[in-house]
Amino acid sequence: MLAAIEQALAAALADGMCCVGEIAIIPKAKQFVLTHRDDVERDKLSVSQNPAEAIRLAMFDDAGNFRPLKTAPNLRHGWRLELVDLGKVARALDHFYPGRLAILAAWQKNRLTTAPLRQTLERQSGMYRVAAKILDEQIDSLIGDFCRSQGGCLRTILWKRDAAGALSSMKLPPEKFDVGFDQTGGSERTIPLLCQEACHLLVNECRKTVIAGGDVSPRRP
Repeated sequence: MLAAIEQALAAALADGMCCVGEIAIIPKAKQFVLTHRDDVERDKLSVSQNPAEAIRLAMFDDAGNFRPLKTAPNLRHGWRLELVDLGKVARALDHFYPGRLAILAAWQKNRLTTAPLRQTLERQSGMYRVAAKILDEQIDSLIGDFCRSQGGCLRTILWKRDAAGALSSMKLPPEKFDVGFDQTGGSERTIPLLCQEACHLLVNECRKTVIAGGDVSPRRP
């Protein structure tokens, strides 16, 4: 899988700078430079040659708040990673956006399986079982807010609402489902962050929506 990821990165960077989420990747003569898109022209950045530094950089936003969703558009500024090969670039990006490059590699080889939201909710257990009771209109509003690119999540949604293929939310623009669209709203060449199924944070939001509506009776087997 690592070889496939490096091949995908090499292809994306063949024509120069490319972006992943809020990160710009700039190929240099003997290294690759990673930094926040907003900081590409900035000097006086904190510099590291260690891809593991991405773990710390991805943990908190500029205000010091913990980032539970790593694909949220609130990556901290003020840093620069100088990495000597694509293997280290891949490791750093996997710290910034866990699992997303592997998902992309699988999608490029037509091996990626997506899961409808209803299927994801139906397989929940314990305190999350109640999430499956969420109504379609509640799903429409919740996803339209929680998954939006501006202030929500930078992933491109590939999954449907149910097995019938209903759109996950009518409140999201068509671009949210377009793999070729830069979810930051920028115009740079971009490697997409793909979303193959609802994350645990969205599942929890579905649970909270049902509980807030007052329908928390146990489901019949």
